[in-house]
Amino acid sequence: MEDIDGFFSFKNTVNNISDDEQKQTENYLEPIKALSRTTYNSIYVIDYQKKGFDYVSDNPLFLCGHTGDEVTEMGYLFYFKYVIKKDLDLLLKVNEVGFEFYEKIPIEDRKFHTISYDFHLKNQEGKTILINQKLTPLFLTNDGKIWKAICIVSLSNEHDSGNIRIFKKGDNKIFRYDLEGDFWKSEGKIELSEREKEVLSFSIRGFTINEIAEAIFVSPDTVKFHRKKLFDKLGVNNISEAVAYATNNKLI
Repeated sequence: MEDIDGFFSFKNTVNNISDDEQKQTENYLEPIKALSRTTYNSIYVIDYQKKGFDYVSDNPLFLCGHTGDEVTEMGYLFYFKYVIKKDLDLLLKVNEVGFEFYEKIPIEDRKFHTISYDFHLKNQEGKTILINQKLTPLFLTNDGKIWKAICIVSLSNEHDSGNIRIFKKGDNKIFRYDLEGDFWKSEGKIELSEREKEVLSFSIRGFTINEIAEAIFVSPDTVKFHRKKLFDKLGVNNISEAVAYATNNKLI
């Protein structure tokens, strides 16, 4: 059996859970299961006390041919089986630097931070895909440790693994981790161009790419160009994520 402890930092060791802490989680999986039925993304929940998964949705992207229940049962052994070796080391690094970052955040702010990163899965057919994973805390212990976290898995827009970023809701700032230099760096506040704001505004209203192009008197390829720039700037993978990020951070 592989050693899964590398995925769990001593800085975030969760031992006993009090009755008050336990009350937070009554029926908490039901809305998550409902959400999973409305999205093409894969969703799973980590329990850092049990060092395993509470729930894995049946959306196929993350499953590598298994059912959600099978991956839940496998827990972190799933990673040892389906993540390529180079990226397995990367995931261990993400856990290390991510928990070090969270440890420096005031407890009251920890739920508002999301860490995002990309890694390769190699499925049972031998096909390798690059996925993006966004992890955000669901429940904290009384002393601020992350007890449970929700992960959203989607196809990545990047060309290679890594791309470790942390976002804070409402702060309009991105922290990027420099793997070569081994440090976090803060990037300035995000500013959207007028065209990017137009694309977002029309997308919120349900316009297709062709309809946006007609509305702002440009070609569909130009709209696609601005969407791609927008995704890169916000560190998101699709227009739904772009709208959510821009709305949460009051960019439009």
